[in-house]
Amino acid sequence: METILIVDDDKDIRFNLSAILRGAGYEVRTASNGRQAIKEVARCAPSIALLDFRLPDMDGIKVLEGIRKIDQALLAIMVTAYGDVKGAIRAMKMGAVDYIAKPFDEEELILIIKKALETRSLSQEVKRLRNRLGESHDVEEIMGRSPRIQQILRQVEIIAPTNMTVVIQGASGTGKELIARRIHHLSRRRDQPFVAVDCGALPETLMESEFFGYEKGAFTGADGRKDGWFEQAHGGTLFLDEITNLSEAVQMKLLRVLQERRLRHLGGQREISIDVRILVASNFLLLEQVRQRRFRDDLYHRLNEFQIALPRLAERMEDIPILAKSFLEEANSEFHKDVKGFSPEAMKGILNHAWPGNVREFKNVTRRAVLLAESDTIELGHLSMNPLLSANEAIEAAKPPEKGASFEEITRNFQKDVIKKALEEAGGKKAKAAELLKLNKKTLYRKLKSLNI
Repeated sequence: METILIVDDDKDIRFNLSAILRGAGYEVRTASNGRQAIKEVARCAPSIALLDFRLPDMDGIKVLEGIRKIDQALLAIMVTAYGDVKGAIRAMKMGAVDYIAKPFDEEELILIIKKALETRSLSQEVKRLRNRLGESHDVEEIMGRSPRIQQILRQVEIIAPTNMTVVIQGASGTGKELIARRIHHLSRRRDQPFVAVDCGALPETLMESEFFGYEKGAFTGADGRKDGWFEQAHGGTLFLDEITNLSEAVQMKLLRVLQERRLRHLGGQREISIDVRILVASNFLLLEQVRQRRFRDDLYHRLNEFQIALPRLAERMEDIPILAKSFLEEANSEFHKDVKGFSPEAMKGILNHAWPGNVREFKNVTRRAVLLAESDTIELGHLSMNPLLSANEAIEAAKPPEKGASFEEITRNFQKDVIKKALEEAGGKKAKAAELLKLNKKTLYRKLKSLNI
């Protein structure tokens, strides 16, 4: 259970916040001034401090400095009166993760806390992966040792020291970002930023400002200057995941930036030079998207300097035991358990499953199984798998017909079959089908449209 420290000199606010947070399932500690808050941080090591900006003995900035000296990982959220928002923003520059103004909305408060905890969890996972990706043995544990994976890792070692743009293609959950991070880690840019962007998660109206930055007054709400992703990745690597989600306008502007290696902020007059290596990833075959006029031909050829294609997990089942060991160790560490392995029946079920969500699905299933296991062995009943296809059926479905077919046609037909089976399993409900396939709803709807289902 996560512990939250409430720091406020108003006892009514402390009482109300404590009731809200305990009702949401958090453990709560309180402090009425800055000195007491610093002592509580040293004593109970909370995950988050809700820190009032104005306290009787010192202001929130000084309290923040004090608690960060004790615990650098502590998340601080500033609680401010309306007029103190500028001060809260100053605190964020010093390490506070967010702020909320009084009077606050309960749902907004819980959302901010959950977001902060999720961000910390993701950062910790990325840090672990970065450390593990530094060792070749650990790369094998994360990715596998099958001939297909070994060939891909050799390609990565060859391409990483160059500045070539790389297109990484593969179904959702096959490990595209892991490969991108491995390329960056082995490159000459390893000590510079790695900026990962999910192009499918960003509203179209924000794409240009986030990519290319903006100046104060460029649009309503632009209260200051902001660097875009290209500038944030300057000297390092910019990884664009789900690149086919980019609008036509952003694709055209991206092409120009890649050609000229210069950009201009929205609302800006000055051109800015950039030095960034580009890695892109897509669940779709980019060439097929070009043929269907969903992706610019000129941008495709500008990006396509080198390609890496990742296989589905059903096509490399020999990696299952290695991945299972790795995921088991991670889950044991996360949940403070000591599960030793899988029963023969559980492993048989794993090997007979198609894994439509690929490595990501397998990791999630293992994680849940470790949590549910009551002994040191995972049984078949602990595995929550969606039986859409067996592994053999999945591989068979991917084989070309007798007369032969292109790779694009095979992949398209395979995806079509799996999605149709998921829809049948879900009784035609798209949201439930997306859940079965471990896809977000937006991605499934896009696939339904592109595959004419």
